[in-house]
Amino acid sequence: MEIAVELRHLRYFMAVAETGNLTRAAAKLFVAQPPLSVQIRQLEDELGTPLFVRHPKGVRLTAAGEALVPEARYLLERAARVKDLLGDAATGGHLALGFVPSTSSTVLPELLRSVRSQHLHLHIELRELISSEQAEALVAGHIDVGIARALPQHPRLTVAARMPDPFCIAMPAQDARGVPGAVDLRRFAEHEFVAFTRHRGPAYFDQSIHLCAEAGFSPRIRYEASTVHGVLDLVGAGLGVALVPASCALLGDKGASFRSLRGPHPGEVLALLQRKGDAHPLLPLVLEAARTIFDSLRVRAKAAMTA
Repeated sequence: MEIAVELRHLRYFMAVAETGNLTRAAAKLFVAQPPLSVQIRQLEDELGTPLFVRHPKGVRLTAAGEALVPEARYLLERAARVKDLLGDAATGGHLALGFVPSTSSTVLPELLRSVRSQHLHLHIELRELISSEQAEALVAGHIDVGIARALPQHPRLTVAARMPDPFCIAMPAQDARGVPGAVDLRRFAEHEFVAFTRHRGPAYFDQSIHLCAEAGFSPRIRYEASTVHGVLDLVGAGLGVALVPASCALLGDKGASFRSLRGPHPGEVLALLQRKGDAHPLLPLVLEAARTIFDSLRVRAKAAMTA
């Protein structure tokens, strides 16, 4: 059965749902109350179910109305975004970019500078998301491209560019003296660790625990921080060591030094994700810039590892 619901019906519905009163909703919408009531009845007839229960002081949502609220809000937001996209297209274009927090000071600034240098009026929408959230947002069309730390499992997604970004050990600079080259993680079994807060990056946290388990010990996590910068600040203050992506060696002098770990870690990557077959006109530019930046970061991170 085909259902014909117009955006105005949803706007009227949300106004009534948010105010709980037809009179106040009508005032909010700058319409008279009788036409508003008619629009709500039309929506209920079209959907085949009551959305509100009327009572002397106003209205309250039925179970069907409660279920409609998030869907109506989403559709209205999407409609507003379409309008913004059309406006952007008439000026300089629009690009929605997701990124994991640990890239906010490495890949992201360079990528933004590169893309904006060629599209001065481009509107870039940035969304900080962990890797699993980026995959969901890409599939749903909420973002156009993502910088993630996990390879996608969804059949609609593909890796447009990638670079190895294995975990390394970050330690207080004074402890790194006389520690050249790669180190065995077992060396730090008795050290206290600084960890990235698990709820902010579960895959990041779990990978760190897995690496320690492979080395034969469980890390003694004494401190946690919600950002990579926070983790490195605590390491630099001498409060412990931390497992961080090698690209973090580029974040500047925070009193921490970095050493690579012995042994291969082939699954640890930094990847640019996109939807398969996406014809967004800016994606080739983003891809070219990302590949150049990844190549540069890889060389610079290796050089910084023993500094």
